[in-house]
Amino acid sequence: MTVIVVMGVAGSGKTTVGSALAERLGVEYAEADAFHPPANIAKMSSGHPLDDEDRWPWLHAIAAWISDHQATGGVVSSSALKRRYRDVLRTGGDVWFLHLDGPRDVLAERLQGRTGHFMPVSLLDSQLADLEPLETDERGLIADILEAPSAIVDRALTELAKEQP
Repeated sequence: MTVIVVMGVAGSGKTTVGSALAERLGVEYAEADAFHPPANIAKMSSGHPLDDEDRWPWLHAIAAWISDHQATGGVVSSSALKRRYRDVLRTGGDVWFLHLDGPRDVLAERLQGRTGHFMPVSLLDSQLADLEPLETDERGLIADILEAPSAIVDRALTELAKEQP
């Protein structure tokens, strides 16, 4: 079965949309932040962006989760900012990406309003600079974060159903 990766920069609504999508599908949801080693969380908490060396173990852990959920399907969030990161996630099996995209000011406002999360607003610009949107040969959908989460879920399910045999 297809595993859906809900991707986007911090503040795009990955957890909200991902958990709603998993609930609608009746599958497990995994929060990508749970796959980060403590050193990554400490680095981001102190305002320093992760580099590729920091991300590889994290991405491989998510790919392993994707592999473990090929029989049942699942939904996992991941920033998946670069094509090469998504390539690692695809090593886990059949993946479909839901890219949550929106204006910087909305993202920043959402991050400022969050409590209890390690990702500071100061790292938003580094994520936006690294972001490589889905390419035409990548399975998935780009959704506008200004839409209601339920509308994004509806649209994602409609688009995914078009790809199913």
